[in-house]
Amino acid sequence: MHERGHLVYAASGVLAVHTQRGTSIVPANRVAWTPAGFTHQHRAHGDTDMRIVFLGPSLARLVPDRPAVFLASDLAREVLLALTAPRNYDGGAAAYSESARARLHRVLVEELREAHEQPLHLPEPRDDRLQAVARILHESPGTNATLADLGRRVGASDRTLSRLFRSELGMTFYEWRTQLRIYRALVLLAEGRDVTNVAYTCGWANPSSFIAAFTNVIGTTPGRHSHSSSRLRPVDP
Repeated sequence: MHERGHLVYAASGVLAVHTQRGTSIVPANRVAWTPAGFTHQHRAHGDTDMRIVFLGPSLARLVPDRPAVFLASDLAREVLLALTAPRNYDGGAAAYSESARARLHRVLVEELREAHEQPLHLPEPRDDRLQAVARILHESPGTNATLADLGRRVGASDRTLSRLFRSELGMTFYEWRTQLRIYRALVLLAEGRDVTNVAYTCGWANPSSFIAAFTNVIGTTPGRHSHSSSRLRPVDP
């Protein structure tokens, strides 16, 4: 754990940030915030360029006191890239002054305060039966098994599982499975898979339904996301 909270941004690729509250998926158009005191792990998928910016207590008070994921504005992205560019660590380059870095940090925090939270969150189940269902879906995200089918495999009724999904995870079974499928789709796209392959691997009946679901959650089509993610690999200032 760090004494300071930190922001994580994937200039390209996809990140998964794991905390005790579950997994947040962070594609290249979002920024993840983890406050001090939260045990966490980062996992990169594909050709990922991960940038980390730490915030001291005075600035951390201005953002949520819990893990959060924000839509990254163009300005926030440029500030993140500026604060993490090699010039900040290369002794032979002209680095930003301490006052300039302080101003950039303040601009970044102000941008995040104005941004909408857009989490791609996959909460972790605690109940043994839900954990068993989650394992099945993680191993086979493309399965179209119903909740009743899965219940027979884990020894619980679909009514019980449905209640547990709502009470423990705050979403329906179908909402949770869609979040998982989108997560896996982002990982596969980051690894260079084509849209049609990803659609069928992750359980959509056809590419069109996958594109619609992906666009609804991510805000852009899978093709545009892949193109912009590869194009976003920055030339550092």
